[in-house]
Formats: sequence, structure tokens, C-alpha cells
Amino acid sequence: QVQLVESGGGLVQAGGSLRLSCVATGRTFSSNTMGWFRQAPGKEREFVAVISWSGGSTDYADSVKGRFTISRDNARNTLYLQMNSLQPEDTAVYYCAARRAIYSSTRYNQDSYEFWGQGTQVTVSS
Repeated sequence: QVQLVESGGGLVQAGGSLRLSCVATGRTFSSNTMGWFRQAPGKEREFVAVISWSGGSTDYADSVKGRFTISRDNARNTLYLQMNSLQPEDTAVYYCAARRAIYSSTRYNQDSYEFWGQGTQVTVSS
């Protein structure tokens, strides 16, 4: 099992920045592909960003491309999401996720991720 704990959420004004962190504990070698997802009030959870084990491959939702950057530090078992130019529509609970499978075409599919954090709230005021 892998346990994931997110931190770094909060309230920020539009145009501001936040950096989310996700620390993995337990059988961390099972955290091959890792990603960030978010769920806004009244909406379904959606894909935000994903990164391969090495960090050499990344992908983003069109809505955050150019503003968000996903990265990981395997020595620290930590996943990051740097969020810049935040907008009110970025308001959501952000979840960290991990899966055993390698970086592949299923990387956008939430159901392919076995491990999830509890989420951290990000609120962007206009």
C-alpha cells in the first residue's frame, strides 16, 4: 500500500500562485505514474497533470497548460504541482494519485490509479 498526503492548498487571489506537495509513504516503489486531479463544487473529478517515474514525461489538461507544472523528487518521495496565474475556475479540491502502471495512454484515466490522497482545498478569489 501507498499512503499519499497532500499539502499546500489555501486561499489566493486571482493571478497568484500556490505550490502543492504530496508525500508518499509505504510501498513507494508502487508509485510509478503519479498525477494530480481536481474536483470543483458540483462537478466531477477531472485530470489536471501527470508525470512518469523518471519525471521525463509529463502531460497536462488543456485548461492548465502553460500555467501549472508537475514535478517529483523520488529521493524525497514527493510530488509537486506549481500553480501560477491562478483563476477562480481553478477553485477545487486537488487530489494526488499514484498507480503501479507505467506512463501510458491510460494516464488520464482516474480508474487506473490505485492510491489517492485525501485532497487539499484550493480557493481562488476574483
